[in-house]
Amino acid sequence: MLATLRSLPRTVWLIGLISLINDAASDMLYPLIPIYLASVLMAGPRVLGLIEGIAEATASLLKLFSGIVVDRTRRSKPWIVFGYALAGFARPLIAFVTSWPGLLCIRFADRIGKGLRSSPRDALLAASVPASQRGLAFGLHRAMDNGGAVVGPLVASALLAGGMPLRDVFLWSLVPAIVCLLLATAIREPAHEPETSRKPFEWHLNDMPPTFRRYLAVVALFTLGNSSNMFLLLRARELGVGEAQVPLLWAAVSAIAALFSTPLSALSDRFGRLHLLVVGYLAYGIFYVAVGSLVADGYWLFALFAFYGLFMAATEGVEKALVADLAPANRRGAAFGWFNLTTGVMLLPASIIFGWLWQGIGSWLAFLFSGCCAGLAALLLRRWVFALK
Repeated sequence: MLATLRSLPRTVWLIGLISLINDAASDMLYPLIPIYLASVLMAGPRVLGLIEGIAEATASLLKLFSGIVVDRTRRSKPWIVFGYALAGFARPLIAFVTSWPGLLCIRFADRIGKGLRSSPRDALLAASVPASQRGLAFGLHRAMDNGGAVVGPLVASALLAGGMPLRDVFLWSLVPAIVCLLLATAIREPAHEPETSRKPFEWHLNDMPPTFRRYLAVVALFTLGNSSNMFLLLRARELGVGEAQVPLLWAAVSAIAALFSTPLSALSDRFGRLHLLVVGYLAYGIFYVAVGSLVADGYWLFALFAFYGLFMAATEGVEKALVADLAPANRRGAAFGWFNLTTGVMLLPASIIFGWLWQGIGSWLAFLFSGCCAGLAALLLRRWVFALK
């Protein structure tokens, strides 16, 4: 495993390092936003669902656009650099927000940055390694990404424990954002054969393999139950976890995901993506039903969040490696664009439904709904997506 990791190209490691630093900046703030929204801006789960749903769904349109542009121009770096810059310089502005519409605007800018960079970055990763190493490459990327999600909450928790005001923590996210931007300018793209003709913009899915289209349908169903992770942090707070401990809880989840992402994703190179995804989707369903059933914090809550870290490790890299497997090489950017568009657009109804079920009836029903969506998605993935090949 170590020898294989060392053989990965410089581009894979550099993209992973950039993601680590960017997520350190992002996840300094991510666990604090539900707290900030509830305690400072005086808004509840419905507003949280609206903010996260609109920001993710609208920005996801750019994930398809940027993926198609990459197929046409065969240039990923400009979109990666600009995307990281926009998100990195938008986040510190949360410190100056005085109402939830202002927070919505900043989250919107942050997600636009993600939308512009995600598909080009994924296409560049897929083009940098052979098919036999895609699971490993995407797993390493997710491991380093989750490593940043460990560092960020730990820094936030330390700053809060030291008495720093919540608003000042948001301002400090500017430092890693600057470092991330400088590293992004050092990315080198692989050499390509010169294009003999200009490619038209191809938005449609008709020329994509049927298996890929069925896979997108199942991903959409799963994402309908996969609302913003901020609801998990809000649930932890509801169960009695302290304000300073919420970032630590999320750091523990990210640490487990970082440790296991590379080996679990690499297993998919040997044993197939399908098996890991089915088990991962089932694990997600069990986790959500269990969290919705808890009545107080304690060892069970922390054990379940650790279990959630394993779900992330087993699925995040594998989902994207499967996209690269199923898509034609000359449409890979568009394929990642459609995948990212699907997951992003479905977050709007997912977050809104989850927020309304929580506030209107109870958190238990919202978590049960998510668990059922995951279980059905696992069944369809196993019995429908690949059964018709």
